[in-house]
Amino acid sequence: MFEEITKFFMTGKDQPLMKGDQGQIATAFNKIRWQVFTSITLGYALFYVIRLSFSVIKKPLMATGVLDAQQLGIMGSVFFITYGLGKFTNSFLADRLNIKRFFALGLFLSSVITVLMGFTNEFLPLVVLWGINGWFQSFGAGPCIVALNQWFSNKERGTFYGIWFTSHNLGAAFTYMATAAIVGAYSWKMGFIMAGVVCTIGSILIYFFMSDRPETRGLPNVADFKNDHAAIVEKDKSVGSLQWEVVKRPAVWILGMSSLFCYITRYAVESWGIIYLTEAKGYTTMGASGVLSVMQFAGIFGALTCGLVSDKFFNHKRNMPALIYGLLYAAATAAFVWAPASYWIDMGSMVVYGFTMGALVCYLGGLMAVDICPKRATGAAMGMIGLLSYGGAAAQEVISGYLINSHITVVNGKKLYDFALAADFWVGSAVISMILAACVWNAKVKD
Repeated sequence: MFEEITKFFMTGKDQPLMKGDQGQIATAFNKIRWQVFTSITLGYALFYVIRLSFSVIKKPLMATGVLDAQQLGIMGSVFFITYGLGKFTNSFLADRLNIKRFFALGLFLSSVITVLMGFTNEFLPLVVLWGINGWFQSFGAGPCIVALNQWFSNKERGTFYGIWFTSHNLGAAFTYMATAAIVGAYSWKMGFIMAGVVCTIGSILIYFFMSDRPETRGLPNVADFKNDHAAIVEKDKSVGSLQWEVVKRPAVWILGMSSLFCYITRYAVESWGIIYLTEAKGYTTMGASGVLSVMQFAGIFGALTCGLVSDKFFNHKRNMPALIYGLLYAAATAAFVWAPASYWIDMGSMVVYGFTMGALVCYLGGLMAVDICPKRATGAAMGMIGLLSYGGAAAQEVISGYLINSHITVVNGKKLYDFALAADFWVGSAVISMILAACVWNAKVKD
């Protein structure tokens, strides 16, 4: 039984090369790779629909007294711990597995867990289910990165990585508006249930449209198809040895730490932004969701253009644009949390924040590490970065929840939250991320 399950998820055998002239092979290759690209882009957006539904539901959970800020922080931390550990192990596995089946299964199981969360209202069951959900959520990123490297060549990588990376902004923007509307019209329980139902349907569609490696479909590998071979020779090395090279590289660890601090700020705004705007600046839940959805739409343009900008204007190098985006990211975060309440300041800061966040998470969250690591070990590179990134996200949830919950005053029976220390923590993390990214300025591909 176990062997059959293992065999089902292992990548398939290479098939004989498809018969036909070059034009026929090119037509088949391009058709399937666009199906793959569409599947990973929309599929990863659905992963984020589930993930960020919790951010919208935090406010009604607090308002109804189901959970307090510290309990919400613990829930978020447990999710990111299981997600980070899962992303580390599952990204290594993605280099060896059938990415189509692995990706679709993760989304399906995450969807089922989310529906179950809509049928409980106690802390312990919620935190256990959310932690399990984190593990299944980790099935998403690794297969996407592996698919990009299997179906798109070296010269295309930056551009298509950036386009794919808009998926998380699409999913987040949809969640902030749709889930907020569902929760407002019905209840927080329906927010979980409807997100799970929609994503269950999506996982089934992905299973039928996505594909594994080109070779399993009788097609040439992308390097041969595009005549764009890597500058280094990897064929004489095993996947395991190449993965170990990734683990040993100091530059990967430094990029991971930079991403860690970037993710502290990112998930502070995404996880606590609605609560911050409603409690500290007087927004309604729908109004706060609107501001944060603008951030996500700006992030789409940041992710869409960051790979193209670095490929076209910086000779495929990410260091200079990463520094520029890092400065703007820290400044926008500071304006959001330190400036007095103003709709236009909040909107402007979130536009800049979203644009730069979309680019930085693309660079620091994977692309810069993928650039300097062996092509056949990109899953390992993503696993390393993911482990550190979501370690930062997990720490942020606990620390932010504690800082917010420990500074409460009661006026006329109403709890008032002080976000001052939490805000300092969020801005400081953005600055540290920028400094660390500059420490790998000259990192290059290494055999």
